[in-house]
Amino acid sequence: MAEQHNPNHYYVPAQSKWPAVGALGLLLIAFGAATTIQQSTGHVQSGVPIPGWLILMAGIGTIIFMMIGWFGNQIDESITGKHNAQLNHSYRYGMLWFILSEVMFFAAFFGALFYARNLVMPWLSGDDVSTHDWLWPAFENSWPVLTTPDGKTSTTQMLPWGLPFINTVILVTSSITLTIAHHALQAGKRSTLNLWLFITVALGATFLFLQAHEYHEAYAEMNLTLHSGIYGNTFFMLTGFHGMHVTIGTIMLIVMLGRCLKGHFTNENHFAFEAAAWYWHFVDVVWLFLFCFVYWF
Repeated sequence: MAEQHNPNHYYVPAQSKWPAVGALGLLLIAFGAATTIQQSTGHVQSGVPIPGWLILMAGIGTIIFMMIGWFGNQIDESITGKHNAQLNHSYRYGMLWFILSEVMFFAAFFGALFYARNLVMPWLSGDDVSTHDWLWPAFENSWPVLTTPDGKTSTTQMLPWGLPFINTVILVTSSITLTIAHHALQAGKRSTLNLWLFITVALGATFLFLQAHEYHEAYAEMNLTLHSGIYGNTFFMLTGFHGMHVTIGTIMLIVMLGRCLKGHFTNENHFAFEAAAWYWHFVDVVWLFLFCFVYWF
């Protein structure tokens, strides 16, 4: 069914529970992740009797529940003709502001990496004898830092030209296939649209599978964990949050694929598809920066 637009009114949806549900899910994810890290160290008592991973899973489940419900409401509003050109314009601004907030989110984490590598490391190895000798006498200004200050934890660097490079090729290719699908939608070629969108979803799922394999290899074979000092912390912080965004983007594309198979959208009116595509391209660009500054340089 194609999207319909009523030019005679600006649709204002009724009050919704989904923003509150989403906020609760994010709170559970943040609290569960922090609790899991605390409980896994064995050095800090979290004071929470429930396993952190259960709280984390509850938060993820809440977010999935929110996405299903909110996406469903939006689809119903679209196919019942409640959207029009003015509302479509508002949606575009809303999506742009959302992506900008995501840019700031990743900028903060890249900033933490920059601070550690370009400010803290020269300071620890600088001319200040008291700083160098008292805090970490054996420290050398060389990235990545593979040994913790106590000298007990040593890890191996994650090299860029294995799975990380393969995943880079996969994500860049997925942006190309998604662009082909978008052009097919604009040209009214539904079979081509469905094929290339399915390929994009498959590439996203493959990326996530390979990243899970990379994490297993890091923990089981390289001793690269969250306990591996600043290098391990920044590695898993940046790649983990990016993986979460790829997961969300893949879910969005799966929803778009289902709608395309049902005949939703027209070549003129398909902003939901465009919004998912914008988000996916943004995630791909973030990965290129991540590959360069976390794996390569």
